[in-house]
Amino acid sequence: MRGMTEITHRFIETNGIKMHIAEAGKGPLVVMCHGWPESWYSWRHQIVALAEAGFHAVAPDQRGYGQTDRPEAIDAYTQFHMVGDIVGLVAALGEETAVIAGHDWGAPVAWNSAMMRPDVFRGVIGLSVPFAGARGVMRPTSMMKQVYGDNFFYILYFQTPGVAEHEFQKDVRRTLRTVLYSASGDIPVRAPEPRPKTISFLDAMTDPATLPPWLTEADLDFFTGEFERTGFRGGLNWYRNIDRNWDLMGPWAGKKIEQPALFIAGDRDGVITMSGGREAVVAGLQKNVTDLKDVILLPGVGHWTQQERPAEVNAAMIAFLRGL
Repeated sequence: MRGMTEITHRFIETNGIKMHIAEAGKGPLVVMCHGWPESWYSWRHQIVALAEAGFHAVAPDQRGYGQTDRPEAIDAYTQFHMVGDIVGLVAALGEETAVIAGHDWGAPVAWNSAMMRPDVFRGVIGLSVPFAGARGVMRPTSMMKQVYGDNFFYILYFQTPGVAEHEFQKDVRRTLRTVLYSASGDIPVRAPEPRPKTISFLDAMTDPATLPPWLTEADLDFFTGEFERTGFRGGLNWYRNIDRNWDLMGPWAGKKIEQPALFIAGDRDGVITMSGGREAVVAGLQKNVTDLKDVILLPGVGHWTQQERPAEVNAAMIAFLRGL
């Protein structure tokens, strides 16, 4: 499947932590930041394709995940830490500049890295999560409580340390299988229904009888092994800093991203739906990203953009990278 290109692994020191990276290829540096609940492995198809297209493709396990350090303190997981980790990664690789890509929680890392450090990041690719400005008008959890009221909303459920960890760690393989399937484009379309906030996260989801075609048992084995070893706390701590991020981002309110940018998502991604649909997403990006090269919405694709449609994502990323 992979031809001759091999993904290699090593550790680097950055921003006070030891970070594990997967990499392949030589050439201009492209750093790819994963989301929740994932790891470097969610970029497995892109690392090889980008390397074969003449780039140095690097996918770290981000802070809290995989073989990278998992600090204990909840407030060690702000966007400032995440951006600092990637800035330090670029330096540790002996480079001065890079293109940064990010999916899910990795997308805010990519957008914020580009916004805060245009001297380091010469281009940015966001997957699934659009850039809607550095800071909304209202504290995130206050807004969510206003919108969802007495209904369940997963980010509010994640706020209390230990609750989601306990639920997810009971059966790690079932948790990951359920989350990966339920947010994918393979789940049958159904109208979202409000659920009481007394339910737990997996109650609102479907555990599939068979895996979707883009996810093999070996893929699920890998993700399961990582989270059985690390637990879920590190990744969940990212969510526990959303209000703290809002406080810290004050100085960047209204700041736009000026580097060349690409956005890719699935038209069945819940993030796109929550963001008001295609037109709202495009309008927001055009307002906040001044050199937006393209917005690609892949038909029938859910949340796991680069895993569900690797060929299309690889082609779009490589075309964008070659155009820089």
